[in-house]
Amino acid sequence: MAETEAMSNDSSSPSNRLDLGVPRWDQSTFTGRFKHFLNITDMRLSVCNDKQLEDAKGLVTNYKLGLEPPGTTEEQLWHAQKVYMSAFHPDSGEKQNVIGRMSFQVPGGMILTGCMLQFYKTVPAVVFWQWANQSFNALVNYTNRNAASAITNKQIGMSYVTATSSALVAALSLNSLTKKAPPLVARYVPFVAVAAANCVNIPMMRQQEVLHGITVYNEQGQELGKSKKAAKKGISQVVLSRISMTVPGMCGLPIVMERLLRYNWFRQVAWSHAIFQTAACGAFLIFMVPFGCSLFPQKASIAVNKLETDLRDEIYSKYGDGIQKVYFNKGL
Repeated sequence: MAETEAMSNDSSSPSNRLDLGVPRWDQSTFTGRFKHFLNITDMRLSVCNDKQLEDAKGLVTNYKLGLEPPGTTEEQLWHAQKVYMSAFHPDSGEKQNVIGRMSFQVPGGMILTGCMLQFYKTVPAVVFWQWANQSFNALVNYTNRNAASAITNKQIGMSYVTATSSALVAALSLNSLTKKAPPLVARYVPFVAVAAANCVNIPMMRQQEVLHGITVYNEQGQELGKSKKAAKKGISQVVLSRISMTVPGMCGLPIVMERLLRYNWFRQVAWSHAIFQTAACGAFLIFMVPFGCSLFPQKASIAVNKLETDLRDEIYSKYGDGIQKVYFNKGL
């Protein structure tokens, strides 16, 4: 207790104050990013009520202004930052909808993934669960977009319809082609459909960035312009991250299920198969969501000499060789 109080007293000194505007752990390393995202994707955060969220936001805001309540401890500050970062957009500061938050990825993803893996044999089941999954993904993509790039309702609708259609086409086509294939092969259809849809859904939802560029900054946060190449790099990293989250569950569980189905006792409890796969997906996602988010830095970078010619020349004319890299928020 005395140590905590001492830390609280020290944090009141300007030289020892915490920077709550940045993550707690070093984001230049995979380990630091993994700890950060393991922290803010904690599924328990998805049930925080409005008062808890506003209290956390208020404490973080007041601390930055030097107005925190007397006796505030360092641990209280880090917890407030955790709650705040889990629910408020990093660019706009707006409160995100619950389903689109990264803290809801595990409970939402485990139900959808488990059901896609279990109910993949009939056309109605494939259509429903692929539609449900793409609806969820569209909301997550919209919620975690780069807020500096505006997107219209028409573009949102187009991206949603295109991604859902691509998932359905992939799933139904592959289901038809794998009817005579071994059962294990057919179990991988949901993964292929999800991967294909991610390759469409995310770029479509963020098409404004592809068409008009994403805002890039220098290391001090000064805006330098917009870059389409930076946008494409960020979006491709997000696509890879999202697909990686699903690999252990959607690629590993089919093998496990086929092995378990060799046992008579497991076949006799068919009612439990969906529950088993959903729970297993949840166990994988607890670690795979932060893993996927951690593959690439949130504050992404691109070398100046790889930017568009006009932006590159403008930066060189203003800053010479003083800026070698520019930075941007790649989104989640």
